[in-house]
Amino acid sequence: MSENRNGFESSKIDATEFKVAPRRAKYFNICEVLEKNSFGIDPGKLDAMTKIDLVYRSLCGILFNFVPKSGHPGGSISSGRIVEGLLYQTMDYNFSDPDAPEADLICYAAGHKAMGLYAMWALRNECVRIATPELLPDVKHQLRLEDLLGFRRNPVTATPLFKKYKAKALDGHPTPLAPFVKLATGASGVGLTTAVGLAFGVLDTYREKSPKVHIIEGEGGMTPGRVQESMSTAASAQMSNIVLHIDWNQASIDSDIVCREGTTDGEYVQWTPADLAWVHDWNVIEVPDGFDFRQILAAQALANSAIDNSQPTAIIYRTTKGWKYGIEDSPSHGAGHGFCSEGFYQSLAEFEEGFSTSFPRFEGEDSKENVEKVFFDYLMVIRNVLEKEHQIAQTLTDGLEESMKRMKQQQRDPHPAICDLASVYNDFELTPENTPGELQLNPGDSVTLRGVLGDTFGFLNRKSKGAFIGSAADLFGSTSVSNLAKGISEGYYNFQSNPNSRLIRTGGICEDSMGGFMAGLSTFGNHVGVGSSYGAFIAALQHVPARLHAIAQETNQRIYHKPANPFVIVCGHAGPRTGEDGPTHADPQPLQLMQENFPPGSVITLTPWDTQEIWPLVIESLKARPAVIVPFVTRPSEKVVDRAKCGFPAASAAAKGVYALRTAARGEKYHGTLVLQGNAVGHVFATEVIQELDAKGLNLNVYYVASAELFDRLPEEERERILPDSLAREAMGITEFTLPTLYRWVTSREGRKRSLHAFSKGHFSGSGQAEKVLEEVGLDAKGQLEAILDYARFMEQTN
Repeated sequence: MSENRNGFESSKIDATEFKVAPRRAKYFNICEVLEKNSFGIDPGKLDAMTKIDLVYRSLCGILFNFVPKSGHPGGSISSGRIVEGLLYQTMDYNFSDPDAPEADLICYAAGHKAMGLYAMWALRNECVRIATPELLPDVKHQLRLEDLLGFRRNPVTATPLFKKYKAKALDGHPTPLAPFVKLATGASGVGLTTAVGLAFGVLDTYREKSPKVHIIEGEGGMTPGRVQESMSTAASAQMSNIVLHIDWNQASIDSDIVCREGTTDGEYVQWTPADLAWVHDWNVIEVPDGFDFRQILAAQALANSAIDNSQPTAIIYRTTKGWKYGIEDSPSHGAGHGFCSEGFYQSLAEFEEGFSTSFPRFEGEDSKENVEKVFFDYLMVIRNVLEKEHQIAQTLTDGLEESMKRMKQQQRDPHPAICDLASVYNDFELTPENTPGELQLNPGDSVTLRGVLGDTFGFLNRKSKGAFIGSAADLFGSTSVSNLAKGISEGYYNFQSNPNSRLIRTGGICEDSMGGFMAGLSTFGNHVGVGSSYGAFIAALQHVPARLHAIAQETNQRIYHKPANPFVIVCGHAGPRTGEDGPTHADPQPLQLMQENFPPGSVITLTPWDTQEIWPLVIESLKARPAVIVPFVTRPSEKVVDRAKCGFPAASAAAKGVYALRTAARGEKYHGTLVLQGNAVGHVFATEVIQELDAKGLNLNVYYVASAELFDRLPEEERERILPDSLAREAMGITEFTLPTLYRWVTSREGRKRSLHAFSKGHFSGSGQAEKVLEEVGLDAKGQLEAILDYARFMEQTN
C-alpha cells in the first residue's frame, strides 16, 4: 500500500471500466458470419485463384530479383489474395475500358505495394490475352508482361528488350502511368486521404448508384495522422461507397509488432486496426485468415452489398508479410533474397513443382543486357505456364466478363444534379477582361481579398451547378471559403441528410487530410476542391499532396493527353496583415514553398494586391488547367482602389502575371525600376507611397507580380516586352514574402541588397495590428519611401 501526497491510498482505488459510446457502425467476424450463413464459391474458380496467386507470389520475387535491392516484396505478397478477390470476383468494372467513370475503383493507398500492383495487372492482362484477346484495350491502356521489364526503370533506359517491347517505365510507387490507377500514392498517408477524396467525387456524381472505391492499405500506413483525419471525414459524411482493405501483417520496416495485439503491446501504436476503424465509426469486418479465399471473398461480398447503415467499411485481414517467400515479417518489407541466390531459387520451388517446369539459372556476366535477357526468360516461363494451363486464364477472364455484365446491369447513370465544369472551362465569355456583373467592385467599397475570392468561387459554383466543393480548417467563415456555397446549399455535407451541400468538414483542424481529400476529389474530374486555412499552415502541410497530385496530373497529360484537374489551396490570412496573431501565424514563407517550385504548368500561385484582380487571376488560372492553384489572400478589409484615377492599368492586366503599374517617362531624369509583390505592400504603395514619389518627381518603372507562373505561360518575346531583362538587372524589389521570391525579378546583387522583404530586419516580426507589423519590418509607407528614395539617389549617381 502506498499513500500519495493528496492522501489517496492507491490499493483502495478501483478503476472504472471505460466503454466506447454506441456507434452507427456494425462489427462482424467473418468466421462467425460463415457459421450461420451459406456462402459458396465455385471450386473451379477457387482453384484458378489459388494457382494465379502462386504465379503472382513467384512473380513478385522475380521482380525483386531482377531489380536488385529495389521494391517491397513482403507487403505485395501478403496483400495478393485480397486484391485477387477484388479483381476477379468482387468489383464491378470494365477491363476493356480503364477510364469508365461508372466502374468500381481500386486505389493502392499502400504505394509501397506497387510491385504487387504491377505484377497483378500484368497477370490479369496475360490471362485476357490468352483466353479472350478481343477484350484487350489498346496497348497504351494495358500493362503487359513485357512492361515488367520497366519496373523501377527510368524512361531513358536503353537496354535492348526494354526498347524492343517499348516497355513502360513503371514508377517505384504507383502513378497513373498504369491503367486503372487514378492517383499517385506512396507518401506517408497521402494515398488514403486522396482515395477518400476520390470516393467523394464518385459519390457526389452517382449518389445512390455510386460505384465502390476499394482502398488497399496496411496497418503501418494507418499510423499517420492525416489518415485518421480522413477516416473521420468519411465516417462523419457517411461515405458508404468506401471499402478499406487492411493488410494487417504486423510488420513495418523497423518493427514486427506495429499494433497492440491481444495482451502484447504495440511498438508503434496501442490500437488494432479494428479498434481504430471502430472508434472512427467505420463498419468493421475481421478476417482471421487473410489467405483463406473463402473468408476473403465472403468478407468482400458482405461489405459490397449486405451492410445498409451508410457508413464506410473496413475489412481487416490478418496476414503474414512475405508469406511463403522464404523471408517473412519486417526483413521482407523493402528487402529480399540476394540476386539469383539459393534463397531466391528456393522461393520459386513451389511454382516449379506445382506447374512441372523450371526457371533457368543465371549464367554469364552480370551486365545489364544479360540480366535483362534472363529476366525476360523468366517472364516467358510464366507466359508458357499460363498458356499451358489455359483453364486458369479462361476461368479468371470469365470472372472479368461477369464483372462487366454486372456493371452494365446496374445502369449506373450520373445523378440528375451532376456538376457541369465544362460550363466554366468552355465558356469563352468568361475572360479576365469581363468581370461578371455580380463581382464588379466600385472604388471606395470596403471588401476583403478573402471575401472576393469566396464570392468568385460562389459565382463559378452557381454556373457549374455546384462543381466547387469547399472546406476549411475550422475557418469556413473566417477565410470566407463558405461564400462558394451561397445560393446553392446550406449547412455541411452528409450523404444521408444533406447531400447537396457544397461544404464538407474534413476532420476539423486538419489541413493535412484536407489537401489529400481535395486532390482526390478533383482527380475524378467533375469537381474542383477548394481548401482553406492560414497560409502559414496550409502551404507546408499540403505541399506533399500537391506534389503527388501534380505528378499524377502530369502523367495523365503526358501519356494520355488529358487536361489536368486542378484543386485549390487557399493560403488565407497571409502575410503581415495577420499581425495580431503573431509570427506563428503571420508567416511570410509559404509563397517560397509554392512559387516556381514545381515543373512548369503544374502549380499556379496568385498574389493579388487589389481585390479587383481576383476575378482575372482566378479565371485565367482555372482555364490554364494546372494541377494546383494557390491564391494568397489577406484577412482585413480594405477600400477598393480607383485604378483609373491612379493611372494604373485595368485589373485584367494581372492575368499576364506581371504588369507595369507605372512606366517611366522617356526623356526625363530616370530613377530606376521597382518590383512589388504582396497585398499589404501593394496597397500601401498604391494608396500612400506613390503620391509621395510623384510629389518628389521620381520617374520610375513600377511593376507588380500577380503570378509568376501565369507570366511564364506567355511567349518569351512577350515576357521580355513586359519586363525586359535589362530592367530586372537594375531593379530593386519590395515584397511581404521572403527575399528569394524576388530573385526572378531582381537579378543584381545591388538590387537584392536594397530590396525590402519580411526578414529585412533579420528577425521574425512581432505581434500587433497590421500597420505596426509593417512598420516593424520596414514595409510601411515610411520604410518603403526611404528605401525607394535611397535607391533613386543611387540610380542617379550610377547613371
